[in-house]
This record gives sequence, structure tokens and C-alpha cells, in this order.
Amino acid sequence: MSKFVISVLVLLVGCIFQRVANSILVWYKDEIASKTVTTLDEEFIPLIRRTAIVLIWIMVFLIILPIFGVNISALITALGISSLAIALAAQDTIANIIAGFLIMIDRPFRVGDKIKLPSGEVVEVLNIGIRRSTFSGEDKAIIIVPNLDLSKSKIVNYSYGREELRGIKEKRIGKHETDS
Repeated sequence: MSKFVISVLVLLVGCIFQRVANSILVWYKDEIASKTVTTLDEEFIPLIRRTAIVLIWIMVFLIILPIFGVNISALITALGISSLAIALAAQDTIANIIAGFLIMIDRPFRVGDKIKLPSGEVVEVLNIGIRRSTFSGEDKAIIIVPNLDLSKSKIVNYSYGREELRGIKEKRIGKHETDS
């Protein structure tokens, strides 16, 4: 009976942690992310939420199983080997996801920008996804390019606005004035 009570308590604590994590992310989205210029944090919040929920429940079950006498060392080893096998099998996907995060952070182009792809096509950016980005060609064809290809290549951005360049020049001039 005590095993059951402890398990229920651990499950309740897991529910509380899940609600706290969810509340923190909702607060962050409403109070912090909504006031920033970029939409990067709003795009990552659902991913962070799902990851947090999965990690919380994995921890809950890894705490409950030994209570009932289950040896979790073999389970942890199996999880480690499985994650390694999955990582090796999904190597290109993982590389595209990391490249997508870097594109979202560095922002060499934004939705609506007119850019020149490595293949030489001049396109308009429709969407910057986590694994691949979508563009509209001059003939209105939809072009989908893996983010890894974009991050490895030279991209010419025709829309990078004069305002951004003027701001960069002003920052440099202001920095030189404060240095002297």
C-alpha cells in the first residue's frame, strides 16, 4: 500500500512540475516574448514546452519504477543506446534543425525578403522552418530548400534594407566617437 501512495505522490509532484513549467512558459510568452522585436522566442516556446513535458514524465517514471522493484539501470542503458541509434539515423535531420535554429538566430534573410539562392534563382522568402525553408520563384513556383544547404552557401539578400545598413554605420561612427 505504501508503494501505491508514494507512486501517487510522485505522480502528483510530476503534475505540479508540469503545471509550473507550463505557467513559466506562458508568463514568458505573454510578458517577455511579446515585447521583443523578434519572433524567435515565440517560435521556440512550443518546442521547449514539449521537451519539458517529456523530460518531466521520463523523470517521474524513472523515480516510480524502482519503488516497485524494477531495475532501471538496464532501462537507462537501453534509452542511451536507442537515442544514439536515433541520432545516427537522423543525422541529416538534426543537422538541418541546427542550421534552421542558426538561420533563425542570425537572420540572414526574413520572410518577405528577396534573395538569391545558391542555385542562382532569385526568390521571395515565404517561410523559414526548423528543417527547411520555403521560397517563391519568379515563375511563382514553390521552392523548398533544406536549411543545411542554405547555411553552407552564400546568400545574396536584395531586401536587407538601407535602414539596417545605415544603423550599422551609425553604430560604428558612434563607437569610434566614444573611443576617441
